[in-house]
Parts: sequence; C-alpha cells; structure tokens
Amino acid sequence: MPRNPFPALALLAATLAACGDADPATAPDLRATASGPANPALVAEGRTIFRFDTFGDETFWTDTLRMHERIQAALDPMTALSLGLKVDADALPPDIRAALAAGTVDLESPATTVALIGLDAVVGVKGRVAGGSLVEVGITCALCHSTVDNAVGAGIGRRLDGWPNRDLDPGAIIALSEVLSEEQRAVYSSWGPGFYDPRFSFDGQNVPVVLPPAFGLRHVRHELYTGDDVVSYWNAYVAITQMHGHGTFSDPRLGIFVNNPPDRVSGKLEALRAYQFSLEAPAPVPGSFDVAAARRGKALFQGQARCGSCH
Repeated sequence: MPRNPFPALALLAATLAACGDADPATAPDLRATASGPANPALVAEGRTIFRFDTFGDETFWTDTLRMHERIQAALDPMTALSLGLKVDADALPPDIRAALAAGTVDLESPATTVALIGLDAVVGVKGRVAGGSLVEVGITCALCHSTVDNAVGAGIGRRLDGWPNRDLDPGAIIALSEVLSEEQRAVYSSWGPGFYDPRFSFDGQNVPVVLPPAFGLRHVRHELYTGDDVVSYWNAYVAITQMHGHGTFSDPRLGIFVNNPPDRVSGKLEALRAYQFSLEAPAPVPGSFDVAAARRGKALFQGQARCGSCH
C-alpha cells in the first residue's frame, strides 16, 4: 500500500521522555509527572484546548478532505450518532434540548447536523456556519477522548472528558471523504468502532489499536501501547501528524519530520497536559467486577508477577 497522507484522530497519552519538536534544545521540558493539583487557571485553559482547539486543522479537514461538503450533503444526525459522534446537551438552547428529548427534532436531515455543529454541540467537531451552510470544519482532542452520559438520549448528554469514545468509528468517518482512493477507504473502513491506527499514515501497516482514555494519567509513567514518550510528546504527535494541526514535529527514531507552520501547538502543550492530569479515573461501577478476585489480582500484579515494573 502506498504511504498514506491522510489523518488520524486519536489523542494517545501517558508516555516516557520528551516533547517532540524540531529543535529539542528549544522544546519545553515536560518530562516531570505531576504529583499535586495544578494551577486552576492552567487547568481551565487546558480544558478549553482539549474541547475546542483544532490547532488550525481546518485547513486539512476542509481544504484537503472536503469534509464540510460531505457533512452538509449526507451526514444526518442519525448517521452521525451511528458513527459514534456525540452531542453535548449543555451546548444546546433549552428549547432544542427539550425538542430532542421529546423526539420532535428532524434527525434525518443533514441541515440539523450543520445546525448542531454551529452551536458547538457536536463533541470534538468545530465548524463555522454561515447562512445555514457549513463553510469550514475541523476536529479537536475531544472527538476520540470524550463521550457523554446519555442523559437526554443515546449519544446526547453531558460531556465526560477523558473517557475514550469506544462508540466512535474514526475509520468510517475518514472514509466519508470523497478524495480517498478505494484502497485507502477499505483500510479505514476495516478498523471498526473504538479502534484507530496512529502509525498508518507513516508506516502503511494496518494495525489499529483501541482508543485509550485520557483520564488517570497523573501518576502513569509509560504510554500504554508504545512507550515512545511522555504525554506531551503524544499530544504534539497527534495534533500535528494525525489531526493535521499547524506546528512542527520531529522524531528521528521513526524517521518522522513534519513542518506545518505556523506553530499553533507547542504553546498549548503545558495547559493541555495539566487538564489531562486533572482528570481522575472514575470509580468502577458497583457490581461490575469480582472484588475478591481483584484483590488477588492486585497482589499478583504488584508482587511475584512484577507487572507493575512496566505498567
């Protein structure tokens, strides 16, 4: 398969060493693992970045993939929900929220999807609507790493930041673009809900992995899948090489160098990391696991099996 120039969606996190940058001498040192609460203002800034910042990737999703045209022509809310996209009920005016709960909103019209995007109500999707038309669209970290509590309906509710959206089918969403080849579309369509390949755009090998959470990272030293680097390395990697935001990313170990000016990423990494570190892992649902077996597993994990030495 030819090298694939098209995007990725995942925010992978919790890794080992230094932030990727074209010039390591000027890269911010983000190696330290946070041990206490961060500056509340920095956390709030990071939440806004996590939820709403595209890092300028509209130039790719709009100008290259032409996704705004596909959304406006064919992506009605029922299809969007079936692909795992979520609606933030708190972003909706009360009358629209009530109409959704009552089932009186037209969920079979792409115009409704455009209207929801214009309200900043589609989690992880940022768009500009003018005269009822979607003229620009991009994606944010929240697309893959937030979901909702379904308080209003299936896929519609309050945000749950940091929760991996395992309903999301990133490959099927990418495959909506009409500029892809049939070969590329077949690969993307093979991933399925909750899976994404963050290396396919460089190595051409189709090896999707499950979308990871972005909560509970404050005391995690090793990135789950590859151990390549620290949280901010992965935030930069995904923002620049996968979401196609604007900035510079370099990893000589992998032969990766991407320069997409102007830099709209590096100055946001500290705040983004602070917000991720503020997201505690949720308590397990009572009755969802065997407590006694979990205690035995913990002793084994931390003791003779030495699993904790890496994990």
